[in-house]
Amino acid sequence: MKNPLQLPPQFLCDLRQGSRSLIALSLVLASCATGSVSSLDPTGERAVPPTPSPQPSPAASPPQVEEVEPVTVVEGLEHPWGMAWLPNGDLLITERPGRLRRVQAGRLDPTPIEGVPEVLAFRQGGLLDIALHPAFEDNRWVYLAYAHGTREANRTRVARARLGDGALTDWTVIFETNRAKPDGQHFGARLLWLPDRTLLVALGDGGNPPVQLDGDLIRNQAQNPQSHLGTVVRLRDDGSVPADNPFVGNPKADPLVWSYGHRNIQGLALDGATGQVWATEHGARGGDELNRLQPGQNYGWPRVTYSEEYSGGPITTERSRPGMVDPITYWTPAIAPSGLAVYRGDRYPQWQGQIFAGGLVSQDVRRIEVNSQGTVVSQTPIPIGQRVRDVRQGPDGLLYVLTDDPRGRLIRLDPVGS
Repeated sequence: MKNPLQLPPQFLCDLRQGSRSLIALSLVLASCATGSVSSLDPTGERAVPPTPSPQPSPAASPPQVEEVEPVTVVEGLEHPWGMAWLPNGDLLITERPGRLRRVQAGRLDPTPIEGVPEVLAFRQGGLLDIALHPAFEDNRWVYLAYAHGTREANRTRVARARLGDGALTDWTVIFETNRAKPDGQHFGARLLWLPDRTLLVALGDGGNPPVQLDGDLIRNQAQNPQSHLGTVVRLRDDGSVPADNPFVGNPKADPLVWSYGHRNIQGLALDGATGQVWATEHGARGGDELNRLQPGQNYGWPRVTYSEEYSGGPITTERSRPGMVDPITYWTPAIAPSGLAVYRGDRYPQWQGQIFAGGLVSQDVRRIEVNSQGTVVSQTPIPIGQRVRDVRQGPDGLLYVLTDDPRGRLIRLDPVGS
């Protein structure tokens, strides 16, 4: 069992309103904390600065980013949730009430894209994530995750449709959870393509007490690999089962399940350089997690967690258990993580491989450095000032942020060099 080591939070002091405030990203600032962060490395290992080497000529030196400036690109989005870039540079953005919007040359098209059917826009449900097929230029397939059904019986669905001139056609449902749930909580719904062109779909556990299913708290479905609730499933692009999924042929598990024991993943990202899949998921009262996902693994919820009940008191006294995967780090108090990116670009060159996690409650983006042993060695917040729903790396190598608000924004993080 690991002994958690409390890492000092790295927070900035002056959170200014407005989209053009300069945000100092120094790791030595450590006040105005909005929550504590715990790393699970018992050694307290820190990154060791490399031995200085001769510097290249100024002309060959890459720009050094000391600060970023959040710049508002688009305003007036109603609870935006997910985004995906088209090959021509246009950006598609989902709005939770059920609209798909297009941003062209920095301008929001006032007319939503047609062809999105009615979704269950209730509490946390609605039109959620979006992803383009890896061969989009050939087949024009757009994949959308959304809530479907009624307030009493609903599911997370994934559908695909072809994007034409301002409209979606050939809308086809390729997946829905195999259990319907009541209420409007924990749909999950992040989408991620893997290099082999299979699709990961993150699914929530169904909700908090007192919500039940089959006479038991619905959150316990996350420990039942026959249920899709509280899992990540892996699909082929038409929704069929990949033959190499970890539970294919296991009568005690659904063949689509790829990992399980999750509460509500809302950050899912692939490191394009290493192939590693990262996820952030919401805890209850504290205990939000950053995890490295592996097929066939059990991530413990709700048997093992640092969360507490919203009503007070522990959910469990167990923090680790054989056969269950410990988180890389956890947040208490909660930051409510949503949106995730692993940076692999040239606009912030010294941040290669670092993880950027949005926070709904913390209203910031966490820049997280993880060493080769999988230990978090530093963490720095980039204040945004609104609930952060999504974080993505754009085709221009810059990071973009969506804020979850009735008048949500698309924000670009512009580098400020030394």
